[in-house]
Parts: sequence; C-alpha cells; structure tokens
Amino acid sequence: MVFGAILAGGSGTRMHISNMPKQFLPLDDKPIIIHTLEKMLMCSKIDVIYIGVNPAWLGYMSDLLEKYELDFDDKIVLTPGGKNRNDTIFNIINEIEKKYGEDEENIIVTHDAVRPFVTLRILDENIENAKTYGACDTVISAVDTIVMSKDHEQIDSIPDRTMMYQGQTPQTFKINLIKNLYKQLKPSEKNILTDACKICVMKGAPVKLVKGNSSNIKITTISDYKIAQVIVGGNIAELEEEKQ
Repeated sequence: MVFGAILAGGSGTRMHISNMPKQFLPLDDKPIIIHTLEKMLMCSKIDVIYIGVNPAWLGYMSDLLEKYELDFDDKIVLTPGGKNRNDTIFNIINEIEKKYGEDEENIIVTHDAVRPFVTLRILDENIENAKTYGACDTVISAVDTIVMSKDHEQIDSIPDRTMMYQGQTPQTFKINLIKNLYKQLKPSEKNILTDACKICVMKGAPVKLVKGNSSNIKITTISDYKIAQVIVGGNIAELEEEKQ
C-alpha cells in the first residue's frame, strides 16, 4: 500500500501574523493545509493519507475536514504529531502498522503541510522511484552560488553549483527501510537529523533524486505567504508545470 503523510505537527508562528500554526492560515478561500491535502487526494496511487497534527490542534483539524467535506473515514486519518518532523513521521508509521501491519512493499510519502503546490507529477514520480530504489527526495537545482563559511565571517569554500540542489518535499520511502535505518542510529545521530533523507545518507543507503518544481514552495515567512497568494490567484503552479 501507499500512504501519504502530511507533516503538520509544528506549532510555529514565525510569520508573527497569527497565533495559529501557519498551516492553518488562509490561502485564497481555504487554509493552506486543505490545499495540500486536496493535492494528495488527487493522486490515485495514494491509498490512505495520514495527517500528523500538533495534539493541541487535532480538534481544529477535525473541524476543518468536516467543514470542507473531507472527513472520509477510510481515506484520511488524523494522528498526534511529535516534537519534531521525524517523530511525527514515526508516529504515523506506528499508526499505519497498528492498522495495516508490516509489509516490505509499503510506501510512505512524507510531505510538508505548508507546501500546497506539489504537483501530481512530483507525487507520482516519488512513488514510482521509492518502489524501485527504496528512498527518494524531491529537489531543484541550486540557482545561486553556494558559499560555505565555518566561522560565519569569511569564505571557506565555494562548491561547484552544478552539484548543488535545494531540497523540497515529498520525501518518499519504503517503510521498512526507513524504520530499520532509523533504529541503527545512535542517540547523538538522531539529535542532528534535519530531515528523513538524512537517515538514509548517514547509513549509506542510496536516495534517488526526483525533479521538483520552483513553485513547490514551503510557506515559512511572510514573503513566502505573499508569493503563495500570488500563485494561488494566478495559476503560476500550473504554468510552471507546463514548462517542465
């Protein structure tokens, strides 16, 4: 089976324009997370979608599903998020295995709640590559020159930009693979994780690259939010996809 996992466990209010987590902010006529969920629902390859939500906001999320007539008992499941993204992923995996058991072929498609412009092409390619390679990450080529500085005062190196990529989501895995690799990590290694793909990299497991999209932005800052309002109003996401 293929399981979607929308990561909405955060409670950050970094944009300082609301007391609610940014995934619940309105984008055009509905909250950001509803846009994201609707994109996943359009992917016929995904059997069940889990949403990992900050426990304090589970009731609110449940009300949103009812309001937008998305409260499908057999398709969408809410589960408490963890203290970080990987905790949320493994909370979701635990819930999946409680209900559906373990299977070597089970796939989990993990995606940020605040990336509402993911395309069906990206979701499809993630699923197919995870089936073949076990793990994959959505990326776009770095546009700007990357400068590295250890002391944050002067340049140590300038890597070859042609080998540099910016990570997006989805990040997609065979569930047994990511679970078993995570178990092999030391506590000190788990503490420095920034995303799930790093689990694979740290243990030497290959991660296939999937071509992302410049419109697949993560809404984190006020500037991102303003850009998203333009995209949702101007169909930029669809235009970008046509250029691929």
